Amino acid sequence: MIHLNRVALEIKTIGLYDLVLQDVQKIADKSKVSENEILEIMQHNPQILEDYKQINVEYNLSNIHLRDIKLNDIDEACKNEAKFINENLTHLREIEKYTLDFEQSSTLVIIFSVEFFVLFSVQYFIVLLDLKEWQLWIYSVFASSIVFAWWYAKKQQKKYAENSKIFEEKYEKTLEMIVQLEEKGCIQKADLIIEECEEHV
Repeated sequence: MIHLNRVALEIKTIGLYDLVLQDVQKIADKSKVSENEILEIMQHNPQILEDYKQINVEYNLSNIHLRDIKLNDIDEACKNEAKFINENLTHLREIEKYTLDFEQSSTLVIIFSVEFFVLFSVQYFIVLLDLKEWQLWIYSVFASSIVFAWWYAKKQQKKYAENSKIFEEKYEKTLEMIVQLEEKGCIQKADLIIEECEEHV
């Protein structure tokens, strides 16, 4: 469901993917690379595509380069399957953020940020407000927040793992269904491809 020609074009022309482009240039051993060269390099270096996909997930851009099937434009016999595919595509877009490694996710960054704020607040209350007689109680609150943060991080990590597995399974199943619907003559996959990302335009 990822359109490789679009990937190559975006790596070559959009600044968001400059680091990926630099890796491509290093592999090609030259500063100017064509889209065809990028496609060829991606074939032999799958990490290039993975890096591109990871950047998209981090910036809340979808790696599913297919639009929903227009139900009014297809035969009645194909509508139920097409509707199911559309529902799957919607769900995949919703849980795509969980395909990012939890250790690199914004969720973990937020947890650390909150803990840093709590630590700063502890120091503020004890030192600047001269609450040294309360420091044992204040430190116990901070310790409790660390335990809570650890519990919440573990819970989120499990959620990421579960949803990532669901994503992979549903992605493959939906791709198979699209191929089957195309073989029946109900749709043309080429008509569903989103050639460019609106966020980049």
